[in-house]
Amino acid sequence: MPNTYNDRMIIGNLEVCSLPELGIFDLEVRIDTGAKTSSLHVDNLKRVKRDGRLYVQYDLHPDIYHLDEIVHCESLIHDSRRIKSSNGDSEQRCVIQTLFRLGDREWPIEITLSNRQDMSYMMLLGREAMVDKVYVDPSRAFLID
Repeated sequence: MPNTYNDRMIIGNLEVCSLPELGIFDLEVRIDTGAKTSSLHVDNLKRVKRDGRLYVQYDLHPDIYHLDEIVHCESLIHDSRRIKSSNGDSEQRCVIQTLFRLGDREWPIEITLSNRQDMSYMMLLGREAMVDKVYVDPSRAFLID
């Protein structure tokens, strides 16, 4: 089965991605067509102001099986949005923009930073990040090399 259709990638419900600008590679991401915005689990989130611009500093755990591995990151805050989670709770979240890499393709996406410690995956890929890029086959996983 080909992995493209009309130049869109066909992806499964789970894939392995990279966020190269954040130094994150080989991160399992859950594909969530029910979520509008992509979300990434972070710890120690702290907003800082420098040169009149707002940044966010945070820690990432790129491997859920080795939580002692930590990547320290800093990103320009792109936006702040009220997001309703799957359990119905609403919270204000920082939004960053970064490159998302899947297979041999990459494109900029927006990601909300949140505490997903009770979730199985460190990252969800939402609909906005998939528009015009992918089709999802929910019955399969890890279709992209």
